[in-house]
Amino acid sequence: MNWKRLEVFIEFLVFGVVVGTIEDLIVFATTTNQPITWSVFGIVVLIALPFAFLGEILVDQINFVEIWQWVFKDKNNQKV
Repeated sequence: MNWKRLEVFIEFLVFGVVVGTIEDLIVFATTTNQPITWSVFGIVVLIALPFAFLGEILVDQINFVEIWQWVFKDKNNQKV
């Protein structure tokens, strides 16, 4: 793996963890009447981390353009 690809992977992973944490904290705050403490924040980060990692691995490894071209090709095997 080259350095540029690793850098992009880490950037998207950090962004995924930050966004996932914010989403989970919003859900926690709106569905419970409990205060957001450091222990709640830590649990939320631990929950967001694997989902961000899996999301980044899926986005990095799967070529969605090829999949969509295969799904939407017509009967004459031409791309739409």
